[in-house]
Amino acid sequence: MSETEVTTAPRPLLLADGRPAARAWSLDPVMKHLNHGSFGAVPLVAQERQNEFRAEMDSSPVVWFPALPQRIAAARIDLAAFLRVAPDDVALVPNASAGISVVFASLQRRRGGSIVVTDHGYGAVTMGAERLARRWGGEVRTAGVPLEASEEQAYEAVMAAVDDDTDLIVLDQITSATARRLPVELVGAEARRRGIPLLVDAAHAPGLIEAPLAGLTCDFWVGNLHKWGCTPRGTATLVARGELREELYPLIDSWGAADPYPDRFDQQGTIDATGYLAAPAALDFVETTWGWDTARRYMDDLAGYGERVIGAAFAELTGVTGTVDVGMPVPGMRLVRLPDGLAGSRIEADALRDRAARELGVEAAFTSFDGIGYMRLSAHVYNTAADYEYFAEDCVPLLGRWARAAREHQGGA
Repeated sequence: MSETEVTTAPRPLLLADGRPAARAWSLDPVMKHLNHGSFGAVPLVAQERQNEFRAEMDSSPVVWFPALPQRIAAARIDLAAFLRVAPDDVALVPNASAGISVVFASLQRRRGGSIVVTDHGYGAVTMGAERLARRWGGEVRTAGVPLEASEEQAYEAVMAAVDDDTDLIVLDQITSATARRLPVELVGAEARRRGIPLLVDAAHAPGLIEAPLAGLTCDFWVGNLHKWGCTPRGTATLVARGELREELYPLIDSWGAADPYPDRFDQQGTIDATGYLAAPAALDFVETTWGWDTARRYMDDLAGYGERVIGAAFAELTGVTGTVDVGMPVPGMRLVRLPDGLAGSRIEADALRDRAARELGVEAAFTSFDGIGYMRLSAHVYNTAADYEYFAEDCVPLLGRWARAAREHQGGA
């Protein structure tokens, strides 16, 4: 459950001319967008800036590409300032998974080849860790962290899986399926003491947490700017500190291979890097229009309100509370429990997501953890209380029917 219950609907954020915030995005006005946490939404000002860069690239590619590394390096300075880290610690990658793949492809086995993950980890990342463990001749050890676990309990669960054979710990700063934080600060300090590299999957952290690396000791940290930061999709950061960062190379070998980290990441052949260059425009738009502190407070208040009204609607329908006890809750994100029969597995959750978009006109995130289905709420500045009220009033009853039908089908199978 969230730390504070939001009982009143927060007033919607407006643009300077009084228009709704949603007018700054090219969102489908028919679709209800309740899943910013998956792909984000790019404000028009950043889309226009990216289109300007693309027009420049296509008008004179022979001039564009040789000069591109210098322009990417300049963009890194702005993006590093947003994250409050040193520019020389930051490399740009297409997404968090790409940054993690860079680490997996570059690291060498030093001990027994085992890798520690948790049962909250992003599936694609865990699969990558399993491939790396096979290459090392080691194994992946999965630490089970109860959804309601406190910071100390979660820390103890993770470290119980660590031993002298551990070559790498992979830990989410904010989990995707369960919308909770994990104790990256505590684990990072202990991992450094033991000489074990820590890779932090912070896909959801940039923009949602003010200074996500403050007080955090880790060797590698990856975060998507195209989620809460609203930058063009395919824009993420890899932050690497310490001597191991010199082992990191881009997934594409190019002419910058002889350069030091992170400069070697600035030259990647003929990839379309216009999203990197336009990313500062998106971050600046939110800052100059509302300020990131105001935006974060609004997102958190709205997610809390959505949790209350949707959870209450499910409770009235099923007689079972929709409120979820989440240890280490996350600002701007909440979980609501779904009725039995819905989203009992990742495949079922994805199918429910697609059906909701197709039949309900709602982009929503449905997740599964330990055989239980959840709706993951993730709000942004263009959302309003009416979005969540609509879902509670119009969609929850239909989801209840779908759940009953699913249970009947399972019972008759």
